[in-house]
Amino acid sequence: MNKPTEAELEILRVLWQKGPATVRFVHEALNAQRPEDQQIGYTTTLKMMQLMTDKGLLNRDASQRTHIFKAELSEEATQKSLVERLLDTAFGGSAKKLVMQALGQSKTSRAELEEIKKLIQDMEKGESS
Repeated sequence: MNKPTEAELEILRVLWQKGPATVRFVHEALNAQRPEDQQIGYTTTLKMMQLMTDKGLLNRDASQRTHIFKAELSEEATQKSLVERLLDTAFGGSAKKLVMQALGQSKTSRAELEEIKKLIQDMEKGESS
């Protein structure tokens, strides 16, 4: 998988949340998240989405007058690939170091901690059987 850039991930997030969409829809969604002085032009969004199609990150349905773009890979598959690369390159393959860094950098809610504990318990059960 081609590793998406930060700007490409923004586009992918829109498509993962909203589903297949036109360039105009994605463009408006991106600018809705930005302050007015940081908004991007329509042609920039169009060019990025064309490049993402060339890279295999997006699929374009050109059967209609207005082309519809969709993410080629799921959000989960993309996250998995990015985490694996980060784990290998930044943490020497140590999941413990990655988790400790992630939990130490942000406020983790009680509900999130409970989910993490349950995930660990489920993983332990799976390894012991």
